[in-house]
Amino acid sequence: MPPLNKFKRFDVRDLIHQGVDPFQKIRRRVDALKPHEGFIVVAPFLPSPLVERLSGEGFASKVERGQGADWLVYFWRESA
Repeated sequence: MPPLNKFKRFDVRDLIHQGVDPFQKIRRRVDALKPHEGFIVVAPFLPSPLVERLSGEGFASKVERGQGADWLVYFWRESA
């Protein structure tokens, strides 16, 4: 796992509350990751389909419970 200062954070809670699917915005951010960088998604629920999809693309993940009902999911590519 990269150091936490190498993770970029994306809070999707407002998008989801507005009824907007954030996947395309997440996809652009994930595709822009450089080696040894990670990505944090902040969501109002555990985004299991996202975790499964990115896992299938070679991303490792770590899930943490945030405040209240929020979840933080860390994604990064494992070094080969």
